[in-house]
Parts: sequence; structure tokens; C-alpha cells
Amino acid sequence: FEMDEDEEDKEEDVLSMKTGCTDAAAPPAGSDPDTFIYMKFMKSHCCYDAIPTSSKLVIFDTSLQVKKAFFAMVANGVRAAPLWDNKLKCFVGMLTITDFINILHRYYKSPLVQIYELEEHKIETWREIYLQYSINRLISITPDSSLFDAIYSLLKNKIHRLPVIDPASGNVLHILTHKRILKFLHIFGCMIPKPRFLQKRINEVPIGTFKEIATVQESASVYDALSIFVERRVSALPVVNEEGKVVALYSRFDVINLAAQKNYNNLNMTMREAVASRAGWVEGVLKCYPHETLETIIDRIVHRLVLVDADDVVRGIVSLSDLLQALVLSPAGIDALYS
Repeated sequence: FEMDEDEEDKEEDVLSMKTGCTDAAAPPAGSDPDTFIYMKFMKSHCCYDAIPTSSKLVIFDTSLQVKKAFFAMVANGVRAAPLWDNKLKCFVGMLTITDFINILHRYYKSPLVQIYELEEHKIETWREIYLQYSINRLISITPDSSLFDAIYSLLKNKIHRLPVIDPASGNVLHILTHKRILKFLHIFGCMIPKPRFLQKRINEVPIGTFKEIATVQESASVYDALSIFVERRVSALPVVNEEGKVVALYSRFDVINLAAQKNYNNLNMTMREAVASRAGWVEGVLKCYPHETLETIIDRIVHRLVLVDADDVVRGIVSLSDLLQALVLSPAGIDALYS
């Protein structure tokens, strides 16, 4: 697996092979044992095993101003932070890029009107408003839980960050992601046989989204993109031109960079302008084709791949969630992604 270079990749890759946490069930009689290789691997390793020896963790008190919290996320290069409630003396939730998107989408009026709620609200104020419409609990996992259980929780709850909390101390040890789990599989995957189904082509495997694909026109506004993020709950949007050809990929992480550039008060700018203004080097759209094998796209995938035809017209999206569902949960007869 080749993973992209970002803050998550700067973590130490020395991992502890502490225990086998869950006994992997034997494959049903008469079934292809290849199908169950990754499922058994994830059931036999626990979340503690996937925690790097060194990583950055930022924690916010709920009394902190929302704006300061988002600027701190940008400054520290993190995409999410556990929230500590000093009155309750416990962790009560997570602040993520999704919160930033929801605040901008809900309160933005025009470039001339300051977003008061972003400038003045504390995290606890935002949570009181937002929790009326969303999950009112912190979804977490213990270090001794299996990676299989972590994958199920990530996909079932449609979240991208899963805090690993020590039940004895109540401390957050790490924030587990789809990407970290796949990286763990990459590091120790040489210890297990390579399944034959990896040689199947994309168009032969039930993986990815190929209907009602969420895209955004390059002439559309950033606010239009935020609306699609909120309504479709996708992690990235292919930016397409008038011919439907993909010209860029705009992700949730790009939205938090609006805070870094102080551009969050001008959401009327076009996607073409937003893509052009991205700071630093941005990798081009990572594409895959229907004739390529599953192994090829796993080696290439970052957070998601845009599946295109010979003319570069968008035909589908293959995400890390799609991969984990197909490789790990589907063999167990569990459909967490689409249920």
C-alpha cells in the first residue's frame, strides 16, 4: 500500500505487536479461504497494535472559542481533536473538519457579513446547537478491541476518526482512521498470504460508488461545494468541467485551509478559484480505470480514487471505506457501509 504523505504519515511506523486480541473464526466449509484472509487478520489484532509509538494529539476544552480551535487545528496539522468538558471531567465528543463545514454552511450570508457564530461562539455553544440534529455521544473504542471492531464502528457510524480511549485512565491514546488501519496492514501484510481476489479487475468487484456520483462544477461556488458535503456526507468532490471531465479533487481538508488563508468569509468564489488558491503543492487527481486490478488501486489509493473512462469523464468513486468494506466486512457477511 502506498499512502500519501501528510501529518498521519509522519507518525512513527514502529508498532507494537502486543497481542492477538480476537480469535478469528474459521472460514465456513466449502468457501474460498482467500476471502477471509484480511477479515481474520483484523480480528486477530487489536487497536493498540496499530497505535504508532509517536504521534500528535491535540485536545480542546469545550470552553475554547470555535475560531481559535480551528486555527489551532490548522497550525498543528491535525484533522480532528477530542473535546474535554471540565465540568463533567470527561471527553464528550470530537471537533472535526465536518464541524467547520457545518458552521460555514449554516451561518454564511455574504462576503460583506462577518460570520458572528464562527467569530464568537465557544465550542460548547456550537455543540448545544448542533447536537439537536446529530449524535449526542462520543463514539470511541478501547485499546484491546479488535481492528475488525474498529472498522465496523468507523463504517457503521459513518465517521472518519475513532478515538482509542484507555478505560482505566480515561485518556485518549490515539485517533484511529481508515488510513492508519490500512497502513498497519501494509506494514505487517507480508506476514499473511496475498489473496487471489486482488488480481480481479475493478469492474469485476462490487466496490465503489457508480450511481448518483457527487461532483461539483468548476464554475460553482465554494458554498455550493459545502452544501454537497453537508447533504451527501462525502469526504471529497471531483471538480469537473463543462464536458464532465475531472480537473481537480476538492476534499474536506481543503475546507479547513480556508481558515489558514482567512478565506472563509468569501464562499462565493468559484471552485476554479478555490482550487487555484490552494497553498503549497497539491497532488493531482488520483484516477483509476475499470480494467485495473484491485491490487493496483490499493497500492495507489490515498483517501479516495476517482474512476474515469478513457475520456477522463467521472464514472465512479472508490474510497477507503469501500476498500475496508470489501476486504474485511463483506467476507464476514456484514454490510456496515450501505445498511
